[in-house]
Amino acid sequence: MAQSHDMMSRRPPGLRLFGRSGSLRTYQTLVLVLTFFAYTCFHMTRKITSIVKSALDPQTKVGFSHWGRLHTSNTLNIGWLPFNTVDGSALLGEIDVAFLAVYSAGMFFAGHIGDRMDLRIFLTIGMLGTAIFTTLFGAGYWMNVHNFYYFLVIQMISGLFQSIGWPSVVAVVGNWFGKSKRGLIMGIWNAHTSIGNIAGSLLAAFLLKFGWGWSFAVPSLIMAFVGLIVYIFLPVNPKAMEIDIDSGEFNCVKDTVKDPLLEPGQEVKHKAVGFLEAWRIPGVAPFALCLFFSKLVAYTFLYWLPFYISHTRIGGEYLSDAMAGSLSTIFDVGGVLGGVLAGHISDRLNARAITAASFMYCAIPALFLYRTYGSMSIVWNICLMFITGMFVNGPYALITTAVSADLGTHSSLNGNSRALATVTAIIDGTGSVGAAIGPLLTGYISSKSWSAVFTMLMAAALLAGLLLTKLVCAELKGKVHSDATKDATDAQGTYSNEV
Repeated sequence: MAQSHDMMSRRPPGLRLFGRSGSLRTYQTLVLVLTFFAYTCFHMTRKITSIVKSALDPQTKVGFSHWGRLHTSNTLNIGWLPFNTVDGSALLGEIDVAFLAVYSAGMFFAGHIGDRMDLRIFLTIGMLGTAIFTTLFGAGYWMNVHNFYYFLVIQMISGLFQSIGWPSVVAVVGNWFGKSKRGLIMGIWNAHTSIGNIAGSLLAAFLLKFGWGWSFAVPSLIMAFVGLIVYIFLPVNPKAMEIDIDSGEFNCVKDTVKDPLLEPGQEVKHKAVGFLEAWRIPGVAPFALCLFFSKLVAYTFLYWLPFYISHTRIGGEYLSDAMAGSLSTIFDVGGVLGGVLAGHISDRLNARAITAASFMYCAIPALFLYRTYGSMSIVWNICLMFITGMFVNGPYALITTAVSADLGTHSSLNGNSRALATVTAIIDGTGSVGAAIGPLLTGYISSKSWSAVFTMLMAAALLAGLLLTKLVCAELKGKVHSDATKDATDAQGTYSNEV
């Protein structure tokens, strides 16, 4: 009775009212929808600052600088102090770097904590915290705040709460879905990243005419509302709902529970995995380092693509900043397809490393062609940008979703599934370091040569692929051995029939 009461207490309050009325498919659908909208909100609020920069500093061109640049008093007649100064773009760049630095560092701690507490509560904390501090950034508009360090500190704390989101949603989805179609499901589900970017851009741009503070406040209110819905309705795992994921039926579990992601019948006690132990899981380090370079490429496009387009003559003329920003969303559209394709292919081949490495190698010629021929016309630019986004974001989406979930339930853990958030945090946290370094380097290199920037991106894509070489060889060797075993079995069956 005590055990049953403990399980009921971990049910979301909104689902306790329905008792045992839900089916496995119903809960899986609910998990996908709620986590999809939850992480859409994270990216929606993350995108706001890049849109509002034009209102804070009308002269800004999304750049980065050394830390500690002194402020000047040579202000302009429009914009918002201290950002409408000669150093305005540098200060905004420092805020970007600070956000990404805290976000990547916080990711490691977030995963460690997430495996040790209720992920529904932890995710809600991340969403409400992000909403509060995003609102406080915008509140500077109404409170007439002009202190740079106010905005810097607010954005850093926001980055800390943002780091809770990804390990939490991947762990929850991983708990509910087996490995057979996980790549395809998560590839489709991962579209929330691009949809959040697009929604954040459109909403923030629309609200700018009412005052830049509203561009922060309204998306934050939306995120807070979704966070409350998550708290009320999100089922974290089948155990909390007393469901046997293998049969889809209700299963009252006593002291142990079947791991939904490992072999049927394997019993496991829930004990969180340590940080160093998670690093030692086979495949975690190579995929984490691969994501470092993959995310370096992806986030360089995220921060610099609109700037690059507006400063490149396309079809003989330059596009406006607004047109360049709209055109850059094609990269995200290509990324959605890339994520779905990478997930589906890796499922069919049962080869995550081969798929991820192949996409990264294909990204190299795609980057070269976009730099070389993207300026010929708008049509060429759109087509090549779409292809580049597909190959760049495909492995990025695959590694941060299906691969993280696979490694979080690796056989070396002996059935312990409570490493999902930690492994996800290690992989994406390492990748986020690359996400901070890529745009930072681009800020310096682009002032001399955009060709050098693309050379850097192609080198990063090559390194990302090479880092998976050992895992690719292991997967190929496994497939050869599997095919040989199958042929031997078929031959033995044929011989038996003839006898």
